[in-house]
Amino acid sequence: MIALTLAEIAQVVGGRLHATDGSPVVTGSVEFDTREITEGGLFLALPGERVDGHDFAAQAVAAGAAGVLAGREVDAPAVIAPPVEVKHARAYVLAGDTTGEGAAVLAALAKLARYVTDRLTHLTTVGITGSAGKTSTKDLIAQVLRPDGEVVAPPGSFNNELGHPWTALRATTGTRFLVLELSARGVGHIEHLCEVVPPRFGAVLNVGTAHLGEFGSREGIAQGKGELVEALPSEADGGVAILNADDPLVAGMASRTKAKVVLVGEHPDADVRAVDIELDEHARAGYTLRTAQGEARVQLALSGSHHVNNSLVAAAIALELGATPAEVARRLGDAQRVSAHRMVITDRADGVTVIDDAYNANPDSVRAALKALATISRATTPARRSWAVLGPMAELGDDAVREHDEIGRLAVRLDISKLVVIGDAARAMHQGAHLEGSWGDESVLVPDADAATELLLGEVRPGDVVLVKASNAYRLWRIAEALLEAGTK
Repeated sequence: MIALTLAEIAQVVGGRLHATDGSPVVTGSVEFDTREITEGGLFLALPGERVDGHDFAAQAVAAGAAGVLAGREVDAPAVIAPPVEVKHARAYVLAGDTTGEGAAVLAALAKLARYVTDRLTHLTTVGITGSAGKTSTKDLIAQVLRPDGEVVAPPGSFNNELGHPWTALRATTGTRFLVLELSARGVGHIEHLCEVVPPRFGAVLNVGTAHLGEFGSREGIAQGKGELVEALPSEADGGVAILNADDPLVAGMASRTKAKVVLVGEHPDADVRAVDIELDEHARAGYTLRTAQGEARVQLALSGSHHVNNSLVAAAIALELGATPAEVARRLGDAQRVSAHRMVITDRADGVTVIDDAYNANPDSVRAALKALATISRATTPARRSWAVLGPMAELGDDAVREHDEIGRLAVRLDISKLVVIGDAARAMHQGAHLEGSWGDESVLVPDADAATELLLGEVRPGDVVLVKASNAYRLWRIAEALLEAGTK
């Protein structure tokens, strides 16, 4: 973040000073956790479900913060954010915000992020949205652009009204690229995030079924995701929309933007296209990158065929910024997994392969993970025994039963050896598997992660391949960790 006095921050956000003359200068990072405060930083006093950041204001200043951005007066030098009408805020961001003080701080933070990034005129901002794959694609883009300059990107999936401006304020005068995820649970959310930090590049990966409960339909999701390309500058002003040619709802967004449109995918009409795709024994894809600038062979180090399209998005952005196909291919080949619990594949000494993909789950990402599991298990002759250990998928609304049922049926069609379904919320997955095929004990429903772990530790044998996946709240990576620990004994 650029250096600003508390008085300047108060002016930017329309707030007032408290217990300070405004002269302290913020030169460090903006943080909402006192444990992360650096000298000269700015502490965000946010109320939560368990604790209220306002109660830690003095502690933050004692740890080195120059001041606090707060929703009410605190026992430390502060900028008090003006009250706001909550328009776009979501419950999971503001859990515990009964007074609206958190919403005020978030609104002020958004104004501060806009002010700072507007003054970093050298900065190129990339926005990514989609029903699945945002975090993996963000990580790929950051790695592909890094040889051309400093990149700031959020850790994990920090992509909401807090994570978006918090990440943007990591940018400094030395930052060339700002790569941001944009998430949404309703129409207007992405529009709001684009107002906070206007992107020059906007990539829409897919329109799936994640968040059906909030949007109501895939068409509703498409309406929300397309707000990203609507916010882009015109082609004459450098705006570029990267759209998935293989998803008709995404490709159709071309009419909604005044930016240059670059189509990516396997479709013959794609401007940046993957052909001759091959998967190795760990489901890592190799393909020929075909572009108007020429061709190059790409070999990804990431597992799962879904990374082909993710990598094409990164390739398209790098090509637009002047990289050659050969440079892009080399950078994609060097790219590694960054975020935790996303297709982390580990081989135990006894030959058991554990796939930890437990950070998040929606119907599209679970389908991709099951296909990767099938590919890995069949890469040898004879095929290895495959286990799909799956928990509930959240935020599906009225479609929850149908979507879980279809995942169970897909496991049968892919000939997954064993399906372990965790929790009553995922019961339809277990029932779907039985209805799809003449299975006996190939599918089992267990009450919780502990029961799944006990089952697996007793029945997994050398050579098996085990996939663990569910929505983040269920913390099923504990199962993967238990399996790996057992392999060391």
